[in-house]
Amino acid sequence: MSKDKLWGGRFTQPTDKFVEEFTASIQFDKRLYHQDIRGSIAHARMLGKQGIISLEDMELIVHGLQKILEQIEGGEFDFSISLEDIHMNIEARLSAAIGEAGKRLHTGRSRNDQVALDIRLYLRDEIVEVTTYLDLLLDALLNQAEANIDTIMPGFTHLQTAQPILFAHHLMAYVEMFKRDKGRLEDCLRRVNVLPLGAGALAGTTFPIDREYVAEQLDFPLITRNSLDAVSDRDFALEFLADASIMMMHLSRFSEELILWSTSAFQFIELSDGFCTGSSIMPQKKNPDVPELVRGKTGRVYGNLMALLTTMKALPLAYNKDMQEDKEPLFDTIDTVKGSLKIFADMIREMRVNTENMRKAAGQGFSTATDVADYLVRKGLPFRDAHEVVGKAVAYCVENEMDIADLSLTEWQLFSAKIDTDIFACITVEASVNARNIPGGTARERVWNEIQNVRSGN
Repeated sequence: MSKDKLWGGRFTQPTDKFVEEFTASIQFDKRLYHQDIRGSIAHARMLGKQGIISLEDMELIVHGLQKILEQIEGGEFDFSISLEDIHMNIEARLSAAIGEAGKRLHTGRSRNDQVALDIRLYLRDEIVEVTTYLDLLLDALLNQAEANIDTIMPGFTHLQTAQPILFAHHLMAYVEMFKRDKGRLEDCLRRVNVLPLGAGALAGTTFPIDREYVAEQLDFPLITRNSLDAVSDRDFALEFLADASIMMMHLSRFSEELILWSTSAFQFIELSDGFCTGSSIMPQKKNPDVPELVRGKTGRVYGNLMALLTTMKALPLAYNKDMQEDKEPLFDTIDTVKGSLKIFADMIREMRVNTENMRKAAGQGFSTATDVADYLVRKGLPFRDAHEVVGKAVAYCVENEMDIADLSLTEWQLFSAKIDTDIFACITVEASVNARNIPGGTARERVWNEIQNVRSGN
């Protein structure tokens, strides 16, 4: 009967069995048990401190909740779909265990502000863990950058050879991206880390609660300032999903490069066997399944963001049942991001770099053409004229199936009398890389200093 429900007093007929199953969230929100119990203990202690419930009842509630926590973590707690969600499962068990005192726990709060609290507590914990995984990935990238500080590779634009760069410089580009991802999460955490409890269903409560005391118990530096807003928005979760989507985009781009680099056409890197699989029919195959799967999982994280944005886009204030749909996208994104970061960090740490293949490829495709143009500018030629000269030299090389490095001085001087023997020192890939000795450039000194700056926390 509906009167078996904690909210059943208003109802005279039992809930339809399928409706009960359809509307229940315990199947997925049971992972909030730790946060729910922690929040309830803080709430109970505040009720006792304020004299809203007796200190004796408060002690019974706190001890009962601690016991329930032990039961859940010990696998001794049976979750019931008929009790809908994690909040009512725990409260019902508490009342069954300690009697009337358990029924006093919900004084001065609603499931609306309770679930908002649980999600904020949960997401706060998970953001800290995600940033820890990000640190592991950053460390793996820095290790590879240090180990490859002298490895030269072709830099690309439009997937066409552009200019020689250090492989360490390429890796440090991803370090910058993931540092920004970490910064976004840390910024998001400030908006997550606000206490909503005390907002009640939507308008606050008539009881003399002490919200600042609860905030102190739960390590929240701030409390929400509007009860309607506190229970009706999930922008803090959307912000995390957006940040996670950007992070997965960066992982996906990196995955694409790892996949390309590990092909027989490139042979720039080799991923450890532990992160690859074979073919069921082709015995020679070594497939880069991990980066491919991370690239694929990026789509589901984008989908989770769009799902929650769509859920929230037309909801009137305050709480609506639609908002129950906030948890599964959030949980799935957290699991996906943590798994992707962890496996990526391990994979990068064990990645082997084929330095000779990279160096050879860096010297192909007229990669030092811009250096020739810069050389001519230093000889007094306007850049646009220098650009045209080098373009004609490249066309000559294409026609004669040769590269810039193969041109003799006589051939160079066909295009400009300003070119002299010193041209040859300017068109090596090493000279090209180290000539770009400006802040942010690919010169060895600059890249090494940047690695150390990041190591020191800058």
